[in-house]
Amino acid sequence: MSVYNFKDVEAKWQHKWEETNQYKTDTRDTSKPLYYTLEMFPYPSGKIHMGHVRNYSIGDVVARFKKMEGYNVLHPMGWDSFGLPAENAAIKHGIHPAKWTYENIDDMKNQLKLLGLSYDWERELATSNPDYYKFTQEIFLKFLEAGLAYKKKSFVNWCPSCETVLANEQVVGGQCERCDAVVVKKELEQWYFKTTEFAEELLNDLDKLEGWPEKVKTMQRNWIGKSHGAEIVFDIDGSDDQMIVYTTRPDTVYGTTFMALAPENPLVKELVAGTEYEADVDKFVQKMHTQTEIERTSTDTEKEGMFIGKYVINPITGRKVPLWIANYILMDYGTGAIMGVPAHDDRDKEFATKYGIEIIDVIDEDGKMINSEEFNGMDATEAQDKITEKLAKEGRGKKTVNYRLRDWLLSRQRYWGVPIPVVYCEDCGIVPVDKKDLPVLLPTDVEFTGKGESPLTTSKTFINTTCPKCGKHATRDVDTMDTFVDSSWYFLRYIDNKNQEAMFDSEVVNKWMPVDQYIGGVEHAIMHLLYARFFVKALKKVGMVDFDEPFKNLLTQGMVLMDGSKMSKSKGNTVSPLEIIDKYGADTARLFVLFAAPPERDLDWSEQGVEGCFRFLNRVYRLVDELKDIAKSDAKVNVATKEDKAMRFTIHSTLKKVTDDLSFKFGFNTAIASLMELINEMYKYKELDTRNDGIIKEGIETIVTILAPFTPHVGEELWQMIGKEGSIFDISWPEFDESALVKDEVEVVVQINGKVRAKLSVGANMTKEEMEKVALENDKVQASIGDKTVVKVIAIPKKLINIVVK
Repeated sequence: MSVYNFKDVEAKWQHKWEETNQYKTDTRDTSKPLYYTLEMFPYPSGKIHMGHVRNYSIGDVVARFKKMEGYNVLHPMGWDSFGLPAENAAIKHGIHPAKWTYENIDDMKNQLKLLGLSYDWERELATSNPDYYKFTQEIFLKFLEAGLAYKKKSFVNWCPSCETVLANEQVVGGQCERCDAVVVKKELEQWYFKTTEFAEELLNDLDKLEGWPEKVKTMQRNWIGKSHGAEIVFDIDGSDDQMIVYTTRPDTVYGTTFMALAPENPLVKELVAGTEYEADVDKFVQKMHTQTEIERTSTDTEKEGMFIGKYVINPITGRKVPLWIANYILMDYGTGAIMGVPAHDDRDKEFATKYGIEIIDVIDEDGKMINSEEFNGMDATEAQDKITEKLAKEGRGKKTVNYRLRDWLLSRQRYWGVPIPVVYCEDCGIVPVDKKDLPVLLPTDVEFTGKGESPLTTSKTFINTTCPKCGKHATRDVDTMDTFVDSSWYFLRYIDNKNQEAMFDSEVVNKWMPVDQYIGGVEHAIMHLLYARFFVKALKKVGMVDFDEPFKNLLTQGMVLMDGSKMSKSKGNTVSPLEIIDKYGADTARLFVLFAAPPERDLDWSEQGVEGCFRFLNRVYRLVDELKDIAKSDAKVNVATKEDKAMRFTIHSTLKKVTDDLSFKFGFNTAIASLMELINEMYKYKELDTRNDGIIKEGIETIVTILAPFTPHVGEELWQMIGKEGSIFDISWPEFDESALVKDEVEVVVQINGKVRAKLSVGANMTKEEMEKVALENDKVQASIGDKTVVKVIAIPKKLINIVVK
């Protein structure tokens, strides 16, 4: 008997697949139904980790199963290869980011190939390649032309450690998501994408995404943060200036006893300029810039503010109230201004109490209006509309909707990213680079100091250029784009990645999109997924695509843990996939991560579990090797005995179970468990003197076929071992035999007063009366009843019999 030599088997089939281009996809072939399965592409750090193994194994099973179901499957892989780690490597080790990145890509590609993943490597892309990022630049120009990209001066999140701007989504708990430094506010002129233009679509279209986890949709809804309210216009006393306030509670306007602005609000500078308050206000504003938004808005943070010497007139009462600046007001929410209603807002109350500001109740305990003139006695909910209507008639307000979502700040003061394709001309202003001159390439004559402005500022050859409009001297933008821009459209480029004339052929992309199954970590639930959704909607607006959403179905797989903790180098609790592959083989590693837990749950690493999976594959190998001659024969299925029928039932019920698990849910663990039970039954059945070789042949073929998507190398090897030609992944997925699933007998549970006392095998088609008779005549049941009286017998065919006794 031959031995399962996994190293030889895996090397053999990886070479064979590459030699025959087994996984090449023709995206223009529409003779079969199309299926696009995609895992989120990795950052090329240099080494794969167990999270990668899990993510990509899940996607690989889906891709292989769908191919066997008859689909033309697209399953590509590439690299999210721009980013700060490469720049940090340049600073630390004096190695150019490109060299560091592409060496890592080569290493990781070789590691991924060891896993036997069914990628069409001819579709490989890297976001840092000029033939990719020239189209990222073209998209920027299309958005600029459509009014979806713009530049403005504003207070931004600034990481003093990375010395770069961060989008709101990249600030976690007030800290930089990359380096954990405390983020501060800084005023800069930056480029933005107008994500807010699609706020309503981004929100409403979540309801269409039935194949997305509800928790991810909830996270996105909360981030978009739609609220209904009113904008109210307040005059500033003694000037022509006005304040516009957004409030979700217009019913409380009569209780306004102060007004407050965010320290960053441009109106603040204007109002205090040249006054006695100017110096103190400047100090307060500077102090606020050293505090994070999280700190400023935390319920634990003491409310701080300053009166700035101005008063504001309440448009509905005509009353003058003092104007303050306050730490808990943020420029990013609403209009950066509030009406202070301390009686009905906890933060306003804390502020008013501290500074001795009047508190006026305008809603009683029963939710009725008080101290509100003609609205007294009205239900507060009704008053919201009525007060807004009154303000609207007087031109002092209107109903409005507000979103927490802000436009996407995409400027970064970094080198290793996509250069922004605009120039600055003294005569012409901001001028887009001509499409024919793309890509605007990253220069190589830069210095990486890790300090100061973007490294692009150190390249004179890059900065100095000519204006595309007038031909005079101009300078280039020295910022690069947020790397989330690169990953917001890569799934479109895969479909037509060799196209040099256009980013993609829209006709082909429209046939393949949206992605049928997208797989990746839940940590990308907001940033990446929201940006990708925005990109698709924006590309539709500029006429590039005709669909609304990028990903039809989404699976967010759990993490791989060790002893209940996330694996990390700092904790010293990592497991190297390469060591596991070397010791047990890639198929064992894949089988373990697919079997140990449902894919959406976290998985706890277990060396014993890995060893168990290795033993199982050896067991399958021995079984097939022992019975391969029967599997090669022309033996026919003949059901002559009860054991024959039971064996066929197990074969086809397992096939049905695995098919259902792979078709309708990601039940990899339960599918593998049922396959293990089938193996156990085959080991027993083959020892019977009465065994039927046709059933053995049928069982072995079924085992090998349904095992193959999970463990492709051993699947191919066993397929060849039983005399089959070609790749197992070119055959059609087998159909289960309905007739084999019809049982002559079923096991039913017998309960006495609700407690299980026996299990009986009864005819599958037995009537209730026959079931009652059999149960009451059973010796074990009679013993349990004893001298008690049977009051009632309830029989449910094929399930249970409940006997009630006294």
